[in-house]
Amino acid sequence: MAKKKKLFCEISPLTYAISLQKEIWKRHLKNWLGKERYAKEKRREKLPVVVFGHSNNMIKRGPGIDLRLQENKADNIRLACSRMNGLIIRPGETFSFWGLVGKTSKKNGFTEGRVIINGNLVAGVGGGLCNLANTINLLVMHSPLTITEIHHHSDALAPDPDGIRVPYSAGTSVNYNYIDYRFKNETQQTVQLCAWCDGDDLHAELRTTEEFPNTYRIVEDDHHFHKEDNGCFYRISKIYRETINRATGDTVRRELCWDNHSKVMFDEKLLPKELIR
Repeated sequence: MAKKKKLFCEISPLTYAISLQKEIWKRHLKNWLGKERYAKEKRREKLPVVVFGHSNNMIKRGPGIDLRLQENKADNIRLACSRMNGLIIRPGETFSFWGLVGKTSKKNGFTEGRVIINGNLVAGVGGGLCNLANTINLLVMHSPLTITEIHHHSDALAPDPDGIRVPYSAGTSVNYNYIDYRFKNETQQTVQLCAWCDGDDLHAELRTTEEFPNTYRIVEDDHHFHKEDNGCFYRISKIYRETINRATGDTVRRELCWDNHSKVMFDEKLLPKELIR
């Protein structure tokens, strides 16, 4: 079998850095030429109606997990939250994760956390912000807002806490600035994103002026783990979003959000045996 030719970015750390800068400048140019109206205003006062809220602990603990990088991740998330907490997104405006967070450099206060490069977990400045992006995505998926840009990485970075599976608890990828997370407010109501940290817990809420006519829930089918021919385990599932009419309780729409095929990034000995097929 012929050996697979490496991409330019895979040849060395230098070629990876060159490729990275190329993508960053391409996104800068695209943003400059684009016609999007980006949300920028922040308010301390909260809008009255909570559309959806979510909280999670930022520190993962377990075999093979570097606690220093976990604590740094939490610091990175706290800093990023300070740049978007209270954000107002008016009708027609777009939320851009990197448009608010900015460049993840040491000069800007970010530290080394866990990042995924070429399918491997390594240390990198600004690491851990995918946790925040994924939390925001969970809020948006429970609302009528329109996701306009989303990228995925593994949804199996660590064992499920206490063995309890939460669909889409991870898997949203961001990398300054060309791998962005964006959504647009195509409703007729102003919405507000609130994101803050209390100790090691991340809290986030999506708020608005009055209730939307529908509610939303995320469901997962056929969740299991499978060992493939390359010797690696993968999390397999299909994740759907259901739209429910608030007045009647009827499910009016069911859409596939993610055909999940995520490489397991933690010790396979920690996989629940009853979920291995």
